[in-house]
Amino acid sequence: MPSYAVDPPASGEAPAPRPSAFDWTEAAARQRAQAGLVRTLRPRAAESELLDLASNDYLGLTRHPEVTGAAAEAALRWGAGATGSRLVTGSTRLHARLERELADFCGFEAALVFSSGYAANLAALTALSDRDGLIVSDAANHASIVDGCRLARAATAVVPHADPEAVAKTLAAHPGRRALAVSDSVFSVDGDRAPLTELAAACREHGAGLVVDDAHGFGVLGDGGRGALHAAGLAGAPDVVATLTLSKSLGSQGGAVLGPARVIEHLVNAARTFIFDTGLAPAAAGGALAALRLIAADPGLAARARTVATTLHRLLTEAGLTAAHPDAAVVSVRAPGPNEALGWAAACRELGLSAGCFRPPSVPDGISRLRLTARADLTDAEIERAVTTIVRTAPPGARGA
Repeated sequence: MPSYAVDPPASGEAPAPRPSAFDWTEAAARQRAQAGLVRTLRPRAAESELLDLASNDYLGLTRHPEVTGAAAEAALRWGAGATGSRLVTGSTRLHARLERELADFCGFEAALVFSSGYAANLAALTALSDRDGLIVSDAANHASIVDGCRLARAATAVVPHADPEAVAKTLAAHPGRRALAVSDSVFSVDGDRAPLTELAAACREHGAGLVVDDAHGFGVLGDGGRGALHAAGLAGAPDVVATLTLSKSLGSQGGAVLGPARVIEHLVNAARTFIFDTGLAPAAAGGALAALRLIAADPGLAARARTVATTLHRLLTEAGLTAAHPDAAVVSVRAPGPNEALGWAAACRELGLSAGCFRPPSVPDGISRLRLTARADLTDAEIERAVTTIVRTAPPGARGA
């Protein structure tokens, strides 16, 4: 039997200090600090006087009394949690109603609700591909798509941003292989829209499926907010699958996959983030369903969000700042660097404005930004106040960045 005894230190010699398993995290923290990339949790109060242009509450529904009332009613009726996975006890009639109305509103055959948009993307990519498959992914796709490609264990080709020709060439180089192309509909950093019509044409030419994350398009684009795929005439297509979140335009929490009924049935049986995850809490499902009905009843909400975005962009660029043209509700304003972006956001906060701050590695191009949410419920006076604050606090070098 082998011996694992360690020779004791020589008489009078102090034992060598034992390194702790996570000592390396201190070096990692120092590196983040030197690069200006430290992230800090900042718990917010229930009530705040800050003007919010940092959240993803695009339509201003998260505090709408009908949404909060429906969430509270669902919790009282169904319980605080789903109590189990969707295949055991976690599916309620409320979940089924949400899925049916979501599919009908967006123009798809069927829908499946998940505990988060992240889980929905993981489900779609891992269940619709495998180690023998090919996934063609846009270089600017969200982290949940990147992780879904990794977990699918398929060969993944990352192509230049918004380049349907590159997608077509990549698919053509792998004839006969089960393949998917995946893209955000609206990219979360700069707010630009993917060329969905051209992507779909490239996929169809080579027999590939198209998966589109419509998290930032749903509720803002399309007829009455029905989404980017609806706007592109692709909703309900037999070779197209959409994913989206319930936490942005619907002001709730959770995610969903929409597509052909046979695809949704496959996910129920094959998607690990559906099978092994606790179902979406009833309160979140109830709130999302109420918000969906509000959007359906008021098509002007989506148009107002787009108007606010274009107004913010126009006023900021007129003031000399570099802002990406918004295709939906995200307005991105360039900063000279990560430290300047962080200081800019902090200065805005001091003056009562909450603005998002995006820095590497959250931005694939390495360019730091303020990221603004053009909410549908912002008044003209609030828009003017936001622009004045951003311009007043702009760091040296922000103009022309």
